[in-house]
Amino acid sequence: MRRAANSWIEPDLLLFFVVANVRSKNREQAMEIMCLNGWGGKLHEALLPYLARTAPGILCLQEVIHSPASKKDWLTYRDGDHILPQRANLFRDVSAALPDHVAIFCPAAQGVLWDDDTPNPSQWGLATFVHRSLPIIGQVQGFVHKDYSPVGYGDHPRSRSAHGVRVWDYAADRAVSVTHMHGLRDLNGKMDTPERAKQARRLLDMSRSLAEPNDLRVICGDFNVEPDSETLSILSSAGLTELVTGRGFDSTRNSQYKKPGRFADYMLINKENAVGGFHVIHDPEVSDHCPLVLEI
Repeated sequence: MRRAANSWIEPDLLLFFVVANVRSKNREQAMEIMCLNGWGGKLHEALLPYLARTAPGILCLQEVIHSPASKKDWLTYRDGDHILPQRANLFRDVSAALPDHVAIFCPAAQGVLWDDDTPNPSQWGLATFVHRSLPIIGQVQGFVHKDYSPVGYGDHPRSRSAHGVRVWDYAADRAVSVTHMHGLRDLNGKMDTPERAKQARRLLDMSRSLAEPNDLRVICGDFNVEPDSETLSILSSAGLTELVTGRGFDSTRNSQYKKPGRFADYMLINKENAVGGFHVIHDPEVSDHCPLVLEI
């Protein structure tokens, strides 16, 4: 595809970024919190315009690629017979699509992506984007499984991180704490394991360390578990209400996902009466995961 002169942004996306800037920001009274696994940017031609158009107050994005030394738009992830194109600098791409947001990248590991037969060092993790109208008054970052892997992505189940932000919502005159993680992937499936129970408790501890007693508190992410999992039981037992199955949604996957099992992503809140709306977005398809959108 032809590139714009002196620009890494593809011409057909420039209009959407202009729209995002112009939108700047007669924000509606309700705050939107979006949670999404970005699938390494595989569907970036749909993903970036969607994010520019919706521009949620807080975007919690998992499976984010950051290859600061690479000039390539695309690299390839190889793990045995699992081969996947990756947007080489998805973190940069999304940051450009959301110019009015503070962007925070939280790496879990640095490994290798490939340009044909040439290896490229590339960091993998999650990112949080916070609209500048929402002051960030607290943060927490850490690992829910293992620790940072600096010399390769490692054996499965690999290192997994979590990140949380505490913001002040002036429209509602309250503090809101949002913490998200990308739950570990076990090659044997999404069943309960001691490692998954431990990561759920670590996630809960991080959320608690971030929030103050009166905060509206949200926990979300791609948990990689089923709805009847111990992970959700641990979080629910702490007074959090799960919204995906709790509001009758029967999947957080779309037609891009070809495997059995229709759930991976969840969002929980400590004060259900604060929910103005909650949606699992199946159209447009911007990943093999559906965006979760909470209005508060």
